[in-house]
Amino acid sequence: RKETNIPSLKISFNKVFGYYIDVTKTHINKVPDYFIKKQTLVNNERFFTDELKDFEDKILNADYKINQLENEIFNNLCKIVMNVSNDIQSNAYLISKIDIFSSLAYLAINNKYIRPIINQKFSLKIKNGRHPVVENLISDNNQFIANDISLDNHQFLSIITGPNMSGKSTYLRQIGIIIIMAQIGSFVPADYAEIGIIDKLFTRVGASDNLSEGESTFLVEMQETANIINNATKNSLILLDEIGRGTSTYDGLSIAWAVTEFIHNKIKAKTLFATHYHELNEMT
Repeated sequence: RKETNIPSLKISFNKVFGYYIDVTKTHINKVPDYFIKKQTLVNNERFFTDELKDFEDKILNADYKINQLENEIFNNLCKIVMNVSNDIQSNAYLISKIDIFSSLAYLAINNKYIRPIINQKFSLKIKNGRHPVVENLISDNNQFIANDISLDNHQFLSIITGPNMSGKSTYLRQIGIIIIMAQIGSFVPADYAEIGIIDKLFTRVGASDNLSEGESTFLVEMQETANIINNATKNSLILLDEIGRGTSTYDGLSIAWAVTEFIHNKIKAKTLFATHYHELNEMT
């Protein structure tokens, strides 16, 4: 700027032209002879010099060398990692186990979980069981209402009725989660728990269609129910949250009755069935 006496002179860069000197039309008459014109625009002109070109080559060459060095370092690092990949995977596995055990222990201590009794019996007994997620979401001013359950060879199917938002679905999920926690070796949220090992856990909860496959809510519901009936064994646990609500009231009641009767008489699996059909209470 001092040499040319052009106060607005500046050096810019773009990917097409590289580095260039930008001069406005106002000062175009002050441009020295050694400026080489590169481009003419409406309000300004762009130039370069041999010295600027040399600097550009050095900068671009430095960028190339930087990228080359980065690739070399990265490739060397990959080779080092590959040589000890088995050790890394083994350590990752051990760390994950420590993470699981410490997390379960932390939950058990801070939420007053108890050690369940696990056996090969058919019975399922839980006293003052709690939903581990819901109870942590409840504000300090409220307290989770604990629930009991007792199923055995003489009473292995329970019909659960109640108004909307009374906690039927939460109760079903609570039982399922407690059993899963017990069978993975975790303490459980309850005052007492005696759990016979189950071979499968089946759930039919919620209502949704499958538009991509052209399946209505009722069809999806029936497919899920059929899967349970065809695959459950006496040692399974079945959690049913409404059956037949995707059709008319009387058809839905008939389906719910037939499914419940089949599970009770044929499969004989431990089953909890939440329903609005109070007529099913007659089966008990």
